[in-house]
Amino acid sequence: MSESIKVSTMAEMMAEGKTPEVLFWVGCSGSFDDRAKKITKAFVKLLNKAGVDFAVLGTEESCTGDPAKRSGNEMLFQMQAMTNIKVLNGYEIKKIVTACPHCFNTLKNEYPSLGGSYEVVHHTQFLRSLLSDGRLTVEGGKYKGKRITFHDPCYLGRANNVYEAPRELIQKLDAELVEMKSCKKRGLCCGAGGAQMFKEPEKGDKDINIERTEQALDTKPEIIAAGCPFCNTMLTDGIKGKEKESEIAVMDVAELIANAEDL
Repeated sequence: MSESIKVSTMAEMMAEGKTPEVLFWVGCSGSFDDRAKKITKAFVKLLNKAGVDFAVLGTEESCTGDPAKRSGNEMLFQMQAMTNIKVLNGYEIKKIVTACPHCFNTLKNEYPSLGGSYEVVHHTQFLRSLLSDGRLTVEGGKYKGKRITFHDPCYLGRANNVYEAPRELIQKLDAELVEMKSCKKRGLCCGAGGAQMFKEPEKGDKDINIERTEQALDTKPEIIAAGCPFCNTMLTDGIKGKEKESEIAVMDVAELIANAEDL
């Protein structure tokens, strides 16, 4: 993806006297991690295709504070949150969409008590609404008939009860959705949540991401679909550990939708 994608910032929109339909919260992973940047680009392409008037904060966006809070540094979390809330409220933001369940959960559930109340949706929920409204259409394309298993991110599934949106999107591809033995309310963590992403694993018999990858492999998938950049990293590492990267792809749901028609 070498082509440039034009994305307006809130500052640019405000200067033109415009208000976007939705703010796209990119998140640290989607901004800086090379793999997650591809998810960001795929989602932006879908937003553009659907004619969604959106903006990002750009350099005014800071980490939500999720890793700080989960690792026990409440003061740092509140400092991060208050900085972001000041910016969001300054722009009178009403609706936020994000491709990261950690950002989604923190903005939706942790920010209101600090003065930041917004309608926050996960990108799979937003894409589903675009499809149901007829603003976006999806054909099976290259994924028709493919065996795809979906890994439920902790902060999307068990923490916020969002299970159906990503699955409905996968089924729109005319793919064969196969479930792991631990799914939905019984889903297993990829091993990255609770700030574990940023530390070495503790002593034990097996890393969590390997256990989860084995559960995914049991479904004999061609693709493991994820809805979280952290999960994507952990499952990709698991697939590499099993030396299956030439056979099985790990992809975000937005990438599947965007790539189905080669946007």
